Amino acid sequence: MNKKIWWAIILVAATALRTQAAPETMKAVVAHEYGAPEVLKLETIPVPRPKENEVLIKVIASGVNPADPLIISGKFAREFGTHLPLIPGYDVAGVVEEVGAKVRRLKKGDAIYAYLLWGGGWAEYCLTNEDEAAIKPASLTGVEAAAVPLAALTAWQALVDTANVTKGQTVLIQGGSGGVGSFAIQIAKARGARVIATASTANQDALRQLGADECIDYTQTHFEEKVHDVDIVLDTVGGDTLDRSYKVVKKGGIVVTILGPLDRAAPQKYGVRISGLSSHPNSEELAEITKLVEAKKIRPLVSQVRPLSEAVDAARQAETHHTRGKVVLKISDG
Repeated sequence: MNKKIWWAIILVAATALRTQAAPETMKAVVAHEYGAPEVLKLETIPVPRPKENEVLIKVIASGVNPADPLIISGKFAREFGTHLPLIPGYDVAGVVEEVGAKVRRLKKGDAIYAYLLWGGGWAEYCLTNEDEAAIKPASLTGVEAAAVPLAALTAWQALVDTANVTKGQTVLIQGGSGGVGSFAIQIAKARGARVIATASTANQDALRQLGADECIDYTQTHFEEKVHDVDIVLDTVGGDTLDRSYKVVKKGGIVVTILGPLDRAAPQKYGVRISGLSSHPNSEELAEITKLVEAKKIRPLVSQVRPLSEAVDAARQAETHHTRGKVVLKISDG
């Protein structure tokens, strides 16, 4: 065969592969009613098609978060506008499969990760937009990248946007070995703060590996016996832990909690500020987190990787609120 004809055939075949549309159907984990994780079912459903401002992702992996079982239960239906049928999954990593006509920053073939405001990540394909997504750190696998967006953005928005952490301050991270806490330790350290973190006995080594300057085993020690005059507390635990945290903050300092509701009277008694936080997608901040990952100042902590078929077990694990780092559902190769 003529060499020019041979190369022409190869070029046509390669172009066809690049422009091949996504399949009509996909596997997805779906809840048709609110309830315990057992309401989730692995089903075959149509692949969503992007609107003019949307991006279709071929999902490599999706993170599992402590809020997922609460959303599946219907507890946040009013607050977050969730509706049935529901596909969980609020952070994903994958490859851009299709883009809408008004999408400018992302293109087919880009490796990205995203914090999906409306979920949909526990599926082979999902939709996002340019306000939710950023180019994935090249140094991370798809599974590692899927552990980052929601938890890292929550930690960033708590410490940087809300508390304005700066060099030389002291920060106490309550629940330092969890998804948000593990990123919070690293973000605070990257900004020059001294970090104290609490976790159980089994997770003390993890705190040290993440860079905490002082590690407290809450099963053995009351943190308020060792900690005093901190500038910032990031609370990921709530309850009695939050109430006791006010005592260790210097006057004028701030407690940021990702759990509610807030009791504003208690912190006022100690002369400290209190702020609740409901995190949100932000592609610019996610790009800043990417820079920290590539600079080796942040790394995700992934404790379990499960297939999509084990989503119920993954949600049960999240329900315990005792996961080290993140559980990730691996959905395809990449």
